[in-house]
Amino acid sequence: MLPRESPRQPTDFPARGLPRTRTKLRPVSIAIIGGTGDEGFGLALRLARAGQDVVIGSRAEERGQAAAQKAADILGLGSGAGTRGGIEGTSNEKAAASCDVVFVTVPYSGQAEIYRSIKDALKPEAVVCDTTTPLATAVGRPAWQVLTPWEGSAAEQANAILPKGVRLVSGFHTVSGHALQELEQSMEGDVLLCGADAEAKAVIGALVEKIPNLRWIDAGPLSMARVVERLTAVLVSVNRAYRITSAGISLTGRRDWGPPPTVR
Repeated sequence: MLPRESPRQPTDFPARGLPRTRTKLRPVSIAIIGGTGDEGFGLALRLARAGQDVVIGSRAEERGQAAAQKAADILGLGSGAGTRGGIEGTSNEKAAASCDVVFVTVPYSGQAEIYRSIKDALKPEAVVCDTTTPLATAVGRPAWQVLTPWEGSAAEQANAILPKGVRLVSGFHTVSGHALQELEQSMEGDVLLCGADAEAKAVIGALVEKIPNLRWIDAGPLSMARVVERLTAVLVSVNRAYRITSAGISLTGRRDWGPPPTVR
C-alpha cells in the first residue's frame, strides 16, 4: 500500500458549485459486495452519509456485520445522525438478494467466483455496477500493469456470468478507495460509466451525484470498459510516482455531464 497523501484543504470548483439538474432517483436499497475492501467500504461510508440505505456484503456474514458496525461508528449512526442512511452487514448472497442496486467491488482474481456465487440471488431486474479492474496483481505482477480477459474486459466477463435481465454498468475505476474513506476531505473528479442500458447508467449516476463534487459521464457501451478499466493502472502509476493515494480524472468540455443530450 502506498503512503497516504498529506491532509489538504478541500478544493472548491466554482463551476461544480452552480445549480444543476440532478438525475432523479427513486429510493433504492444498495448492496456493496466486497464491502470490506477499500473501495467498497469507502462507497458504503459516502452513500450512507448521503442518506442511502446500504448493506455491506462479505464472503463471511460476520465480517460483513463487523464492517457495518465499523462504518456505523465512523458515521455516528444511532447518535443523532439525522438524514444519514442505515447500514447493515451480511453475506454477499443475502446482500445481493435484498437490494435493488448492487455494487461489486472485488479484486479481479476473485471476480468470476463472486459473480457465480451471487448470480442466482440477484433480483431479476437488478442494476449491478462492476468496479473491477483486471490488474496484473492477480498473477503476481505490478498493479500498474493489466491483464486482458478473454471477453475483453472485467465487466464483459461479469456480463457473461450474470443472468439475462440483470442490467450491468461498469464504473468507479478512477475513484480512489482511500479518498472515499477520508470523509473530512472533499472528493473531486469524474466517474466514467459504461453499459448498454441508459436507465441503469442513470441510476448509478444519480448515486454518484449523492457524493459532493463527483460528476458522472456516460462513456458509452459496455465494450468501452476495455479502455476505462485500464485507467486504474495509469492512476496507480501516478500515485506511485507522486507518493499519494488519491489521483483521479476529470474531463473538460462541459460544466456538467450526466445523461447525454437526446438525439432527435
